[in-house]
Amino acid sequence: MANERLRALEEVEKEIATTLQCAGNIILELSKDKHNASHLDRQLVQFQSSVNRVESELSGQIRYLTQVATGQPHEGSTYSARKDCQMALNRAEYAKVKLGELGRTCEVMLEQQQQQQQQQQQQQQQQQQQQQQQQQQQQQPT
Repeated sequence: MANERLRALEEVEKEIATTLQCAGNIILELSKDKHNASHLDRQLVQFQSSVNRVESELSGQIRYLTQVATGQPHEGSTYSARKDCQMALNRAEYAKVKLGELGRTCEVMLEQQQQQQQQQQQQQQQQQQQQQQQQQQQQQPT
């Protein structure tokens, strides 16, 4: 596809050279004292035809480049799709990192909560043991 576009531009370049040659021939013929009308007409038709072909091909090339530059789908290029895919992969990797961080934070918080519960249970057990000891001391005769 890219080679075809380059070849088309080379053809446009040749057509521009033809256009300039026709323009030169027309000017040369007009500079003569007696010009050949039929020769002028042929050169003029060829000049106009060349200009139209150049204009048409360049317009097509510009339309193609406009599509490429604006990210609209066009045949022969996967740049937009590759870019979208790469951006999606980057977002997925970022989400993976953030989820990993969130998971570690949750684990730390869970461990802290479990430690607090264990400490509370130990404190309750100690309080119960102290209460039992106090009750036993009160029940013993002095």
